[in-house]
Amino acid sequence: MAVRTGLLVLLLSSLLCSAQQTAAPSAKENTPSPIKAFSLDAMDRSANPCDDFYQYACGGWISKSQIPPDMGSWGRFTELREHNREILHQILEKAASQTTGRSPVMQKIGDFYAACMDESKANALGVKPIEPELQRIAAIANPAQLMDEVARLHGLGVRAMFRFGQTPDYHDASMTIAGLDQGGLGLPNKDYYTKSDPKSVQTRERYQQHVAKMLQLLGDPAEKTAEEAKQVMDLENKLAAASLDPVAMRKPENRDHPMTRQAAAQMAPNLQLNKYFVDTGSPAFAKINVTNPEFFHAVNTLVEQVPLDTWKAYLRWHLAQTMAPYLSEPLVQEDFAFEGQYLGGAQQIQPRWKRCVALTDQQLGEALGQPYVDETFGAEGKQRTLKMVHAIEKAMGEDLQSLSWMTPETKKASAVKLAGVENKIGYPDHWRDYSKLSVTRDDLAGNVLNAHHFEYERNIDKIGKPTDKSEWGMSPPTVNAYYSPLQNNINFPAGILQPPFYSNQADDAVNFGGIGAVIGHELTHGFDDSGAKYDAEGNLRNWWTEADKKEFEQRTGCIADEYSNFVALPSDLHVNGRLTLGENTADNGGLRISYMALHDLYKQQGEEPGRIDGFTPEQRFFISYGQIWCEKKTEAAARRQALGDPHSPGRYRVNGVMQNMPEFQKAFGCHAGQKMVVENACRVW
Repeated sequence: MAVRTGLLVLLLSSLLCSAQQTAAPSAKENTPSPIKAFSLDAMDRSANPCDDFYQYACGGWISKSQIPPDMGSWGRFTELREHNREILHQILEKAASQTTGRSPVMQKIGDFYAACMDESKANALGVKPIEPELQRIAAIANPAQLMDEVARLHGLGVRAMFRFGQTPDYHDASMTIAGLDQGGLGLPNKDYYTKSDPKSVQTRERYQQHVAKMLQLLGDPAEKTAEEAKQVMDLENKLAAASLDPVAMRKPENRDHPMTRQAAAQMAPNLQLNKYFVDTGSPAFAKINVTNPEFFHAVNTLVEQVPLDTWKAYLRWHLAQTMAPYLSEPLVQEDFAFEGQYLGGAQQIQPRWKRCVALTDQQLGEALGQPYVDETFGAEGKQRTLKMVHAIEKAMGEDLQSLSWMTPETKKASAVKLAGVENKIGYPDHWRDYSKLSVTRDDLAGNVLNAHHFEYERNIDKIGKPTDKSEWGMSPPTVNAYYSPLQNNINFPAGILQPPFYSNQADDAVNFGGIGAVIGHELTHGFDDSGAKYDAEGNLRNWWTEADKKEFEQRTGCIADEYSNFVALPSDLHVNGRLTLGENTADNGGLRISYMALHDLYKQQGEEPGRIDGFTPEQRFFISYGQIWCEKKTEAAARRQALGDPHSPGRYRVNGVMQNMPEFQKAFGCHAGQKMVVENACRVW
């Protein structure tokens, strides 16, 4: 439950929807060709950059690119992710084909991948891997046994009813405490249950049909499953009604409710939390944060009022939802039909090897990351990136001190926070130890359950201990980056530190427009509408004067209103400017400080480079930034993003920033009246 803000939220559909097994590459020459950091072919030179810069930077790419049928969207991030997946594929095929002479790491990832690729075994087993849990659910005879089973399912990765785990203390982030959080929904978030537009109504109808089909595949009589699904839907509607929506969840003050362990137990006596904590294997603790107390008051009532048979159908459904991708073909296909196709927009399921690579990275990321880093990164890449980080941090420090709207008192506090940011580049200093995780070559579902339990135990074991700021929240091959407000650190996995974001062959303007903007983005998260509420140590504490705070809120409000006018789907959906406020603020501030850092570098060099391919350095900088956001999405994927993703669509991550930047308008000679020039531009940082 650690709060984390990332550059990109990856909305992945089911990982193991069944498909014909695809042959592996057999030779090194099958390694995918490099991706360009700056592409003239991606541009649409017929477009006016001052009217639609996104079309200018990406129009060629958009016209030539097709969304693969096994995906709901395709973009420059996805291109790099697929490039990395091919590299991981070769590593895993080699690790799986050997049975002797392997290191412990290669044995673990190889056997996990081999078990995943054994589709015939998964089909032969059907639902047998989860039958013991189904039998335990069937045997529930009273509320006490219900909570016993909830505790057990939580340990297996099934997020039913609510969530329990660990979190840095909001008021002493150096320590890790216990945390209770809302949860238990089968649809992505509260808005899917409460919106009344026709598409939302249809989605709930389709979801209920999906639940019924899944329960039938578990063995429930067909004549009962429609009623069971209705009961599950009614129960989840009640859970959703008590939940905070995605916008409310963005505000840390809404999630900050520390209390004693005993107070939490008394808050919801029907949940028997003292026994639950023991059953989960949690260490003894005195303090816990409850994200949404009202949610637990509601669940407490539901445990008493909702019939046990409904709770049992609900638990069977959530067990099936968690494990379906790792079971037999009928469950896999039904899971994909709703999650991957209806919600995600993919036309067909991915080849099994792709899903098995993704699953291995998901469950054994720091084991698989070791051979990946050996092949693709290294100490030199780490040092190059760190040098750029320091340059952009310097530029941000200068920006903070030059702001006309901020008083000296708040400027001083902001400098302290910036100085406290820790940088993590490429991969962990100490690799995670998976020696206690049991993996075999012939039990996919068992391996997944073991991995879920391993991760659950690893996390709750942190309760009551000092926070480990060296730990990573993403695996090294991940094409992403994130800022952690409770740890005040920025994290850049090796997976993103390559084209189109960074290239040794590209000039500084291109690299600062790509990975430089990403670095600036993550740094700015420490000063967005949420991150700005934490101090240098990661504690939730106000370090603003009242006047500065009011001015800051007016400026972020400008960003929120601006982006709310952008259309996500022409039919019926706008961008949610409040949901995407943190990311939009980070995009705007991040690109500006990267631009400053680039010009600081030119000053150090004593001259600014000339044109390349007919473009000035400034123009190449902005084109490079625009091209990292080139993308295409199906309507379903675009809708899912608009309803729950805190990031704006790529078009507005580009045009929204450009219309706020006089530096861009100067670089391309834009003038008043053109779309990339707005009269009252928004600026926070």
